[in-house]
Amino acid sequence: MDGTHSSQDAQAEHEATGDAPVAPVTLDLARIMRAIPHRYPMLMIDRMVDLIHNESATGVKNVTMNEQFFQGHFPGHPVMPGVLIIESMAQTAAVLVVETLGEHAMGKLVYFMTIDAAKFRRPVVPGDQLRVHVSKVRSRNNVWKFAGIARVDGVAVAEATFSAMIMDR
Repeated sequence: MDGTHSSQDAQAEHEATGDAPVAPVTLDLARIMRAIPHRYPMLMIDRMVDLIHNESATGVKNVTMNEQFFQGHFPGHPVMPGVLIIESMAQTAAVLVVETLGEHAMGKLVYFMTIDAAKFRRPVVPGDQLRVHVSKVRSRNNVWKFAGIARVDGVAVAEATFSAMIMDR
């Protein structure tokens, strides 16, 4: 899993199948917060870029020293917890699901079901910009499976495959 499915790849794929071109969407923080219920300090994405409905998206997290988790992880050597990097993947995927399904999905919850093959390549520290790319592997009914990869400065820092279920509150 390299997670490198880009908007250019999607464009080429649509051209090859004769479908209309797909323009990637960018979402600001207000739109993200309409799509998912997470709020500070548990909101792990600041912006969404390159969102292609029903395919893929990239969440952006600007990691700052002001994050609450740095107070205890680890004092004198701040490192973003790996589980929160995985959470940023899940939130990016949740926004993709809600945006793909449209208005009737707003306000629903997307719950983790599985996390597989999680790998952590290097620490994420204050000052890093985490770019979390998720690609839909498949979806059936209300269950979606994704491949995710998180990068800092183009270098992979974490990856995982995971599934989630969208449900009413």
